[in-house]
Amino acid sequence: MKKFFRYLTTAAEDINWGIYLKTAGSLNIPPQEEYPPIEHPSGYYFTWEQGRKLQEYQLNYITEGEGIFENKTGTFPVKAGSLMVISPGMWHRYKPNFQSGWTENYIGFKGKAIENFMKHRLFSPEHPVIQLGEREEILDTFLKIFDLIEAEQPGFQHIASGLIIKLLGYLVAFDKQKEFSGKPIARIIEEARFRMRSEVGRNFDIEKFAAENNVGYSWFRRMFKNYTGLSPRQYCLQLKIIRAKELLLSTDLSVKEISYELGFESIHYFSRVFKQKTGKSPSDFRG
Repeated sequence: MKKFFRYLTTAAEDINWGIYLKTAGSLNIPPQEEYPPIEHPSGYYFTWEQGRKLQEYQLNYITEGEGIFENKTGTFPVKAGSLMVISPGMWHRYKPNFQSGWTENYIGFKGKAIENFMKHRLFSPEHPVIQLGEREEILDTFLKIFDLIEAEQPGFQHIASGLIIKLLGYLVAFDKQKEFSGKPIARIIEEARFRMRSEVGRNFDIEKFAAENNVGYSWFRRMFKNYTGLSPRQYCLQLKIIRAKELLLSTDLSVKEISYELGFESIHYFSRVFKQKTGKSPSDFRG
């Protein structure tokens, strides 16, 4: 990968957009070479003795070599497939192993809109190095951002902001998937979701399903929520509401008939739940 780094100017409209790039680069540091390169401006350059603090978020993906990362919470090993996560104001320092060097790919970004994303537990300063392994999706997203910066066409900041969110989404998804990768519970949850969708008009017996698959319901419920973000009952309920919306808009079925078709115990309960979930009664939603 060629040597590339850029420090970006930002217009008011970029800042007002809510997410904007400050810097990006890809550097191959050969074995026994001084680090960091002296070309970096004063706001980014640091010595190992002093470390540094940045005024932006940075993600630095190491694709070759190894080294270490340090911040106030400790020292962390870095290897090919590691992603270093740096927050504004966080003292830190990092360097490649003198004998191995490394290849780094980094982006720096800021903005009011990004703050919510970076509150996710995955990006805690206590765990600043995420071990991803070789992930084509991650490297490809970095490369797309680099291409945008090199071309620097009008509006590139707006496109890059979407790629930053996409990158963070990949990271959170990979973290969630680690808990289930290669485990039987993932297959069981997928089967449950299929059954819930295909039997949305019935009251799917979740506890019976767990028992048939030889798993305790409490554990199944916890794993299901970790997998989907919803408890099994809430997942079923949301599927019913989605189907109810479709029927209200695309058929002449009465609210009572829709309530019956979706397995609600009464029209009053259906109407109350529908309004809780959508903010409108079924009749108002149909218009």
